[in-house]
Amino acid sequence: MSDRNSLSSYRFVAVMVAQFIIQVLLLPLVLILGDGDKAVGFHNTMLLFSIVGTVFFLIAFATTKERILPVVAGRNTIAQDVSDLFKNLPWIVMLVVTVLVFITLALKGGMYIFYFENYLNEAKLAEFLQNIGFNGFIAGLNHGLTSIGLSEFQWPKDAPTSAFSLFNACGIIMMIIGIGFSKNLADKFGKRNVFGGALFLSTLFVLAFKFFSADSIGIVFISQILHGFFYGVTIPLLWAMIADVADYSEWKNNRRATAIVFSAMILGLKAGLTIGGSLVAGLLAYYGYEASLPMQNPETIEGIKTAVSVFASLPFFAAVACMFFYAINKPLETQIEADLNARRQSAGQ
Repeated sequence: MSDRNSLSSYRFVAVMVAQFIIQVLLLPLVLILGDGDKAVGFHNTMLLFSIVGTVFFLIAFATTKERILPVVAGRNTIAQDVSDLFKNLPWIVMLVVTVLVFITLALKGGMYIFYFENYLNEAKLAEFLQNIGFNGFIAGLNHGLTSIGLSEFQWPKDAPTSAFSLFNACGIIMMIIGIGFSKNLADKFGKRNVFGGALFLSTLFVLAFKFFSADSIGIVFISQILHGFFYGVTIPLLWAMIADVADYSEWKNNRRATAIVFSAMILGLKAGLTIGGSLVAGLLAYYGYEASLPMQNPETIEGIKTAVSVFASLPFFAAVACMFFYAINKPLETQIEADLNARRQSAGQ
C-alpha cells in the first residue's frame, strides 16, 4: 500500500508538469509557433503535442511488462465482473466521488477565465502583475533572448489573460508541492482520512471566491495557492484508492477485476467532465452572458462569481460526504494487503 501511494505520487507529479505546460505555456507556444497568427499557432501546437504524445505512448507500450501475475482461479465473465462491481460498496462510493470531483474541476476550470475577464478589476490586475515583478521578469527574459539572437518570448499582452495564466501556474505548482506530502500523510493516517480532510480544506478556498471583491487580486491568488496545495494532496490518493477498491474486490470475490474497476472509473471521469463542461455553458446562458457585449450586466457578473465559488464547491463537498460511506480505512487496507499476499504465496507453492 505504501508503494502504491509512492508510485501514484510520482505519476501525478508528471501529470501536473504536463498540465502546467498546457495551461500556462499553451498561449505562448501558439504565439511562437504561429508567428503571431493564432490559427496557424494552434494547428502547429496541436501537431507538436500529437507527435510527442504518440512517441511516448509507443515507448510506454514497448517498455511495460507484467511482472506480478495474479492468481488465476478460473475464467471471469463480464457478467460476473459487473455483478461484483455493483455489490462492491467502496467501488460505488469511489465512482460517485470521481464523477463529483471532475464536475468541479471542469466547472471551475471553465469559469475562471470569465471570472478574470468580467469580474476582477483589469487595472488592479495590471498593477498586481507589475508589483510582483512579473512584467519585469518577462521583459528581462526577452532582453536575454534577444541579446543572444533569439526571438522574444511571446506572452499574452492583456492583463486578464496574463494574470489568468499566472493564476493557473500558481495553482499547479502548489498542487505538485501538495502531491509531495501525500504519501507520508496517507501512510500515517490512511488514504480515506487524508483524502477527505484535504478535499474539504481545498473546497473552503474555492468557496471563498464568493466573498472576494473585484480589487482583491492578491487574496484571489493566495486562495488559489492554498486550494492548489490541499487539492494536490488528494490527487494521487484518488487513484490509489481506486486500486484499493480493485484489491477489495479480489479479497471479497477471489477474482481479480482491475481492468473493469478502472475502466468504470474512467467512464465516471468522462461523465464528470461532460457534466461540468455542460454546466459552464448552461450557467453562462442562464445568467445572460453575451460574448459580444463590451461589459456584462451585473446579474451576469454575479452569476459568474457564484459559479466559480458556490456551484463549484458543492460537488467537492458532496465528495467529502461520500467518504463517510467508504469502508476501506487504514486497518482494513493493511488486512487486505496481508490476506492477498498470503493467498498468492499459498497459490504459488
